[in-house]
Amino acid sequence: MPPADLPAAKLSAARFLPLTVMLLTPLFFSSNLIFGRSTIAEVAPFTLACLRWTAAAVVLSPFLWRARTQVRLYLANHTVHWLALGFLGMWICGGGVYYALQFTTATNGTLIYTTSPLLVILLERLFFGRATSLREIGGIAVGFFGVSIIVLKGNFAGLADSAFNRGDLMFIGAALSWAGYSVLLKGPRTASLPVSALFAAVTLSGALLLAPFALWEYLSGASMPQTWTAWGGIAGIVVFASLLAFSGYQFGVARLGASTASVFMYLLPPYGVGLAVLVLGEPFESYHAIGILTVLSGLVLATAPGLGTKPRVPVSASDPALPPAQPIAPSAGKVSSSQ
Repeated sequence: MPPADLPAAKLSAARFLPLTVMLLTPLFFSSNLIFGRSTIAEVAPFTLACLRWTAAAVVLSPFLWRARTQVRLYLANHTVHWLALGFLGMWICGGGVYYALQFTTATNGTLIYTTSPLLVILLERLFFGRATSLREIGGIAVGFFGVSIIVLKGNFAGLADSAFNRGDLMFIGAALSWAGYSVLLKGPRTASLPVSALFAAVTLSGALLLAPFALWEYLSGASMPQTWTAWGGIAGIVVFASLLAFSGYQFGVARLGASTASVFMYLLPPYGVGLAVLVLGEPFESYHAIGILTVLSGLVLATAPGLGTKPRVPVSASDPALPPAQPIAPSAGKVSSSQ
């Protein structure tokens, strides 16, 4: 190899690992609803969420200890904010989502949940006066039209007679909750915390809020994990959908930059739907295909970089482990967190 080609070869090799990691990271995030759907028959929803975030909090506790001074100040000065993040991101988007999976498919949940970045734009517009371009408004309208296709199963003619699936409606509420979580996570209250310490603090908040409901499920005789299948599902949620997904995204941002890493998040809907069909055997109807194309079109139109407005990071609402939408320009180590 000529000497002049060596730097280019080294650069390509250096990018190969982070690019590979970022191809896998959306797959890890998408696995949350797949593991949840397959495990919910054996584990009560709030118990499942509590076990997930308690395990994550334990694993992430060294980050809390390392930043204990900043964390102590944050908890003392912004207790309500800390609890609100745990409620929105881990209680509703944890136990609430697993509860909803008892009534709808992972396919529907994935596609509905994907619209949360559009809701982030709306909330910032409504509560913080964020300027919204016509392109973003158009993307939001297209994305919500895609959700209506999925919820109505493509049958707009029978809208008046439709019986809405309550699981689908819960996922709409969860997407709104995740958007609120994403908006609250940004700002001066959390600016002093390293991202890993902040994520650890929020997982702890979620675990504490979920614990009383998990105890209630236990005392009321709800399903508890007893088989290797159930514990395997819980382990999959903790390891793949939480720890590997979050760390993979952080690694990608650090090595590739937030704008490049964010592009890979558009793989979440096809990954999630593909897993639901292949692993769970869920049916894939024509309205799912139309819905996924419509939702993705709206998402790209409203959030993709390089289309004339300030770029934004697309968000996974399938998992609170994923950093929320924010302007793409932070330093590699300061990208905030879902799922």
